Amino acid sequence: MRGGPVGQRTWTAVDAYFDGLLVDEDEALKAATAASGAAGLPAHQVAPNQGKLLHLLARIRGARTILEIGTLGGYSTIWLARALPEGGRLVTLEADERCADTAAANIARAGLEDRVEIRRGRAVDLLPGLTGLDPFDLVFIDADKPSNPEYLQWALKLTRPGSVIIGDNVVRDGAVVDPAADDPRVRGVRRFTELIAEHPRLTATALQTVGAKGYDGFVMALVTD
Repeated sequence: MRGGPVGQRTWTAVDAYFDGLLVDEDEALKAATAASGAAGLPAHQVAPNQGKLLHLLARIRGARTILEIGTLGGYSTIWLARALPEGGRLVTLEADERCADTAAANIARAGLEDRVEIRRGRAVDLLPGLTGLDPFDLVFIDADKPSNPEYLQWALKLTRPGSVIIGDNVVRDGAVVDPAADDPRVRGVRRFTELIAEHPRLTATALQTVGAKGYDGFVMALVTD
C-alpha cells in the first residue's frame, strides 16, 4: 500500500474526520458492513465517504434508473438506492450466492426492497437480459476487473445520452501505469480506460483516491451521444 504506515494512518484519520462531519452512516449501513463481515465476505465495499459520493452523483444526475454490476453485501447498493426518487429502480448483478443472500438481507433491513432488484448470476450472462428495460441513468461497475471492457460495452448499450458510467478500483495501488503488468485485474482496468478514451460517445476523467480503503481511484464517464 502506497504511503507507508504513517501515510495510511493519516489517510484513515482524515476519512474519519470528514465522515464525522459530512457522512450520515446510519444504523442500516453500519449493520450492512457488520453483516457482510459476519458472513465472511471480503471487505471490498466502498468506504462511507465513497458511498456518499455515489449517492450525491446519482442525485445530481437526477437518476431514476441505476445499474450496479457487482453487489457484494449491498453497501453501495443502499447508498445508490437511497438517491432514487419515488418510482425509481436499481438493478444489481451478483454472481456469488452468499453475497447475494447477504445483500438481500441488508437491503431489506434498509427498507429498500421495493426499489432494488438483485439478479443472480454472472454479469456477462445477465446483461443481455436487461436490453428490454428502459435505459439506465447511472451505471456503477465494481465487479471482476478482467471483465471491465465487456461491462463497458454493455453499459453503452444500456444507457442514453446524459447517462453516467462509473468504474471503481482502477488505480490498483498505482499498478495501472505499468503497461507490462501481468495481473489480469490491472490489464482489465487499463483496457477499460483505453476503451473509454477511444470511444466517440464518451467524455471522461479519472481520479486517484487515498483514505481508509488505501490507495486507488475511479473513472467517471458521461455518455454524450
